[in-house]
Amino acid sequence: MRPPTIRDVAERAGVSKSLVSLVLRGSDQVRPEKREAVLRAAQELGYRPNAAARSLSEQRTRTVGVLLNDLRNPWFVDLLDGLNSLLHANGLQMLLADARLNRRTGQDPADPLLDLSVDGLVVVGTLPGPAALGAVAERIPVVLAGSREPAPPGVDVVSGDDEHGARLVAEHLIGLGHRRIAHIAGYGAVGELRRRSFEATMRQHGLVDRTVVETSDMTEEGGYRTTVRLLSRPERPTALFAVNDIAAVGALSAAEELGLRVPRDLSVVGYDNTSIARMRHVWLTTVDNTSHEVGRRAARCLLERFEGADGAGRVQLATPTLEIRGTTAPPPIR
Repeated sequence: MRPPTIRDVAERAGVSKSLVSLVLRGSDQVRPEKREAVLRAAQELGYRPNAAARSLSEQRTRTVGVLLNDLRNPWFVDLLDGLNSLLHANGLQMLLADARLNRRTGQDPADPLLDLSVDGLVVVGTLPGPAALGAVAERIPVVLAGSREPAPPGVDVVSGDDEHGARLVAEHLIGLGHRRIAHIAGYGAVGELRRRSFEATMRQHGLVDRTVVETSDMTEEGGYRTTVRLLSRPERPTALFAVNDIAAVGALSAAEELGLRVPRDLSVVGYDNTSIARMRHVWLTTVDNTSHEVGRRAARCLLERFEGADGAGRVQLATPTLEIRGTTAPPPIR
């Protein structure tokens, strides 16, 4: 049997093909009873619109490419949820690609999505060489989400306020009485902003001589190795601020292996408020950088570009908050 067509739906509903097209496009110019008849007929016949044909007629695919720096990072989950909720509400579908994997195979990270003729591109996380997106931005709207790298002209940037978030962590630990505080730093503009803000806050409190910073690769293993080194110092820190939750989990593992109890012997703070931080047996004090809101704002920027907004790229920063849980306490009395 041949699949049902738009003509079959029109005949079953007793309306014209053009009216069926209006209903399927979500037009508000159709009377409710006609819309109901068309939708009922389409359901009874099992009709599904031909996406390829619709793309040709509309000259758009109604898809948005989402290029992720690394699919393994759980921080992206809430951001993607916020992004997709608004895109879906506006009739758009996400197509995901892993930039890390594409680079390993020698591809330009955005190429697979561009080959599918996506209508716009959202780049999530820190990518090397974001200036290369300039050529893409000349063809379709591009938004950087969760990144603070310099953006090409016309590209919007939506992220959390990393300087504010790092300052919240330092103020929290200092307020608990910690003076020897170490920072497990990260890379890229986001890592640099968090590090500089942490150091500036320590300096403001006269603790610059007590400040220790070591850079890691922002993975659990990197957090573990860096923490082992930090806790092997003659004057080991009483508190650690990790650049993200994943590195913080590595720090917790290192502390346990070295016989230190968190938070009695060592306080640990992460960043991102991922699902890992909210697990009861982890219950990590961390910075909530409003990733869901960042995703929604990124989607809004893209929709505004679709609607004709032009001009220079904008930078929007969402305000983070500190989630105090079970891994921070006053320093041990010695």
